[in-house]
Amino acid sequence: MAKIILAEDDGDMRRFLVKALQNAGYDVDIVMPEMDGIELARRASELDPDIKIMFITGFAAVALNPDTAAPKTAKVLSKPVHLRELVNEVQKMLAA
Repeated sequence: MAKIILAEDDGDMRRFLVKALQNAGYDVDIVMPEMDGIELARRASELDPDIKIMFITGFAAVALNPDTAAPKTAKVLSKPVHLRELVNEVQKMLAA
């Protein structure tokens, strides 16, 4: 079973995503880092270049901007995201 580490600052969204991913069969851990998600992704990528990273954001332009960008290998989904789309994208990402 794949483990997903979720960093989400909105409590309602966090609970929703955890439940949805658990219902899809994933083991989910929650982290609330002392840094933003992009910095967390950069550091995680330095430790494990093969790590799979996905952002779900209302600010896709920020995640894709070269100055503030997520790692190049990260998948970026724009909010709002439908539950089925999220699960499908996670499945594709983990299968690759």
